[in-house]
Amino acid sequence: MDLVEIIYNRTSGFPKEEVYGLTAQLRRSAVSVPSNIAEGFMRKNTREYIQFIHIAQGSLGELDTQIEIAKRLSYVDDTSDIDMLIILIKKQLFSLLNVLKQKTGNPQ
Repeated sequence: MDLVEIIYNRTSGFPKEEVYGLTAQLRRSAVSVPSNIAEGFMRKNTREYIQFIHIAQGSLGELDTQIEIAKRLSYVDDTSDIDMLIILIKKQLFSLLNVLKQKTGNPQ
């Protein structure tokens, strides 16, 4: 949730012409990560949960790419806090995925 808050705060200063473009994409990707984790957790079985963790990982990858685009367009300067959070969340999702896969008896 910290990442979502940071993204919303940083994108509030983006150019107005990006409201429906990069601003919306960054916010949607950021919100998608915890939303998919929560939705997967509420599913009936572990296999479905795993699927939603994969979706969250994909959204995190999108967010990482969109942050790089925002940097290249000079919409943001220092993103070290965002970059560190993305790395941390990637590691956490990878670990969670491994635990869930072991639970299903499919460690691959």
